[in-house]
Amino acid sequence: MFDNPSKKSPDTLRSARWFAPDDLRSFGHRSRMMQLGLAEEDFMGKPIIGVLNTWSEINSCHSHFRERAQDVKRGVAQAGGFAVELPSLSVDESFTKPTSMLYRNMLAMEAEEMIRSHPFDGVVLMGGCDKTTPALVMGAISANVPFIYLPAGPMLRGNYAGRILGSGSDAWKYWDERRAGNITDEEWLGVQGGIARSAGTCMTMGTASTMTAITDAMGLTLPGASSIPAVDSGHQRMSAACGRRIVEMVWEDLTPEKIVTSAAVRNAAIVAMATGCSTNAVVHLIAMARRAGVDLTLDDLDALGSDTPLIANVRPSGKDYLMEDFFYAGGLRALMKQIEARLDTSALTVTGKTLGANLEGAQVYNDDVIRPLSNPVYREGSLAVLRGNLAPSGAIIKPAACDPKYWTHEGPALVFDSYPEMKKAVDDETLDVTPDTVMVLRNAGPLGGPGFPEWGMLPIPKALIKQGHRDMLRISDARMSGTSYGACVLHVAPESFIGGPLALLRTGDIVRLDLPNRRLDMLVDEAELERRRAAWQAPEPRYERGWGYLFQRHVGQADEGCDFDFLTRAQGRAAGEPSIY
Repeated sequence: MFDNPSKKSPDTLRSARWFAPDDLRSFGHRSRMMQLGLAEEDFMGKPIIGVLNTWSEINSCHSHFRERAQDVKRGVAQAGGFAVELPSLSVDESFTKPTSMLYRNMLAMEAEEMIRSHPFDGVVLMGGCDKTTPALVMGAISANVPFIYLPAGPMLRGNYAGRILGSGSDAWKYWDERRAGNITDEEWLGVQGGIARSAGTCMTMGTASTMTAITDAMGLTLPGASSIPAVDSGHQRMSAACGRRIVEMVWEDLTPEKIVTSAAVRNAAIVAMATGCSTNAVVHLIAMARRAGVDLTLDDLDALGSDTPLIANVRPSGKDYLMEDFFYAGGLRALMKQIEARLDTSALTVTGKTLGANLEGAQVYNDDVIRPLSNPVYREGSLAVLRGNLAPSGAIIKPAACDPKYWTHEGPALVFDSYPEMKKAVDDETLDVTPDTVMVLRNAGPLGGPGFPEWGMLPIPKALIKQGHRDMLRISDARMSGTSYGACVLHVAPESFIGGPLALLRTGDIVRLDLPNRRLDMLVDEAELERRRAAWQAPEPRYERGWGYLFQRHVGQADEGCDFDFLTRAQGRAAGEPSIY
């Protein structure tokens, strides 16, 4: 147990400010609790636990959360606390348009303000779908009230006609085969019905599993919680255990500022690289770190990536397995045990114990799924950071998920200014394109998208698909799904919409990618670039009102984590406890 000499007592609980005083305002608070059918014995002197639930009927990743919230509340009651469930914005990846990333910061703000404004002594955060994990954690870090994260867990393996299907990854693959005329409509519909068979997040190592693994490695979940499949009975037991543990954390006054340290952030980054993480990890991890006052940079991540072997043989960076197999092979605890020497095992976690203590006894049960360091999937980590005259503030590539022949490549650019323009062109079988062509999409960044959409896995032109080609070099200032693969350079910063160098590139210009030297350049002389820069005109803003207006005025660029400028720790700590009068 965490040895904290300043443990809480009932009279020092945060919720006591709302309920304990003998005054008119607290009388009102107590009477409204009684209006709910509660007696003072239900809530007075007990830790009050907020359960922030991102369930919704349109978020299939979280379709089991109604039941899991009940498991959490059962655990809270078992430990002597009182649980209050609140609905939170459900930022689902599948249906939220133009992109769920537009609303990550909205959920982060909502979580922070819900925690601060209510009489919660501790919080259980229920999320999993891509943006919900970083959003909830960002908000809770800023609120600095004890919290524990409950990951939704991956869905079961997909299946069609005896073939194992992986979320996203196989959708892209079979779509290309359909465009090439190699599969029937019946087979396509069979894949559609078989690729998502249960509640839970994508079962590839996409953004959802990446971000829950990062949160697990950062010490913010129960050990190994991120690996448990959503529909496994162990997930119910883990949910109840979250309820019990958060009550103990309140008494121990175990706040996030004691857990989310530079060591914890570094551990999370190393684990992310070893898992074959989504490229989206870069944006979210930087934002999460900066909420805690840890100045994580692209160069830090590149250095860790170049020194961390990828040992999780899970699609899309791995070739053979999915998250269910990863769980059976020992899960994240087993993977962290393999790289234990690279981690700071003294880092504190929500268990009140160190990371090292949490890893005791962890074992690998299938060393083809979780590889030993002597036999990695890829000898460097999942991601690499590129710089050059096309991306002076950085760009991201996932080397293990693309054809190695594109690691060093030079070819003519084919530039598109919008997704509709690009989509129309790639379906034109007469398009003037070769395997050496470098496809470029711009105006798809945080401001240009708007919202930094997942458009970066540009479809291979139909003309090349029919010739048998399945990869080519593609560059954009967009993101891409963590379930995607291919030679895609992403997050080019500064983005073209604000005049970044990508805005100056023209069709026919030669582009050079030099992955070994971490370079991305257009071979255009500086005098010509200056002429183009002088002629460039800024596009009209995307929004004139509402959330989009706030977003475009305050969102940071990709290399800064795309958080709002007024929400990072650099802007100072958030306001203290609310006044109660």
